[in-house]
Amino acid sequence: MTTSIFVNLPVANLQKSKAFYEALGFKNNPQFTDDTAACMVWSDTIFVMLLTHAKWQTFTTRPLPAKGTSEVMLALTCESKDAVDRMSDAAAKCGGTADINPKQDLGFMYNRALADLDDHIWEAVWMDPAAMSS
Repeated sequence: MTTSIFVNLPVANLQKSKAFYEALGFKNNPQFTDDTAACMVWSDTIFVMLLTHAKWQTFTTRPLPAKGTSEVMLALTCESKDAVDRMSDAAAKCGGTADINPKQDLGFMYNRALADLDDHIWEAVWMDPAAMSS
């Protein structure tokens, strides 16, 4: 069995969050989506479960993170610098925040950080495959 990651995120508005992640390039898997959760697929091994606050609280009694705080920063690789820019631009157009941290262009690596509708932080990252093999 291939190792996969399921990132579970509490969201205030499931439908708006689902649309936001679709605009970033995620695909919805309706098999694991209902009125309380949406499974958003990035790749064959990376999934984001968007959970209503009520659903989230069935998994843990810990309090929801306050808006504007950082509980984790998640990074996703993109196939090009343009794809990084498209993801960040889509976030800004759909109610998220682009470039919450300074954009980084190190030549062999390029990344931009964004926040979703609930202030969950994501980095879109491109790395030069030639530089990675040396």
